[in-house]
Amino acid sequence: MELKGKIALVTGGAKRVGKEIALALARKGIHLLLHYHTSESEAHKTAEEIKSLGARCQLLRADLAKTEELLKMAQEAYHHEKSVDVLINSASLFYKTPFKTVQESDWDKLIDTNLKGPFILSKEIGNKMAEGSGGKIINIADWSGIRPYKDYAPYCVSKGGLITLTKSLARDLAPKVQANAIAPGPVLLPPD
Repeated sequence: MELKGKIALVTGGAKRVGKEIALALARKGIHLLLHYHTSESEAHKTAEEIKSLGARCQLLRADLAKTEELLKMAQEAYHHEKSVDVLINSASLFYKTPFKTVQESDWDKLIDTNLKGPFILSKEIGNKMAEGSGGKIINIADWSGIRPYKDYAPYCVSKGGLITLTKSLARDLAPKVQANAIAPGPVLLPPD
């Protein structure tokens, strides 16, 4: 795929790994739809950095755990750009949930944000890619989806599910849409 001039939607693009992905894409001439949830000031700063590299950047806010916000964000993406060529599901929640004390609310939050969110976006955007000129979906998983961490069961299950979702997307959206997952180990730990 020729990258220059393409449009990419990056979730969690305001800071940390998502920001680095967005900046790397902008350096290649890709225009960005940059998603954030609560990191508004960081999102504006990242958007300015992207624009300084000569790429367009539109900010999109949504809670990935809320379907109605995801559907609205997908519509907004196509309002700002005629197509989305690359979808990178990078946003993720990560926090300790010892099995003895984990709550159902932790399970719901982690599964909804880390798995259901990418599923809804991949469905909405991936189907449009498949109906149009194609595209790429890249899911940022985690090696914990294959080798779970102790005290992080809901997180690890969400990443294992994301890996399986990616395999399903690769079959269901082929041949026009390619889906891949990247499963790194610890890259950049949160400050806390």
